[in-house]
Amino acid sequence: MAPEAKKQAGTSGKAGKRPVPDAAIGDANVGQALRSAYQRTVNEDVPADLLDLLGKLG
Repeated sequence: MAPEAKKQAGTSGKAGKRPVPDAAIGDANVGQALRSAYQRTVNEDVPADLLDLLGKLG
């Protein structure tokens, strides 16, 4: 692990702080990636042909 990543993980050696396990950092990265993918999907436009099909249902 790079030194800067260890600092972010809380392993800088400062008294009173417990180190964050590497697995927790990985979980945070996965969580951020999922939130980002979800937000991009929500922001996509609905295709016109799908809107047309939905209009025919109603």
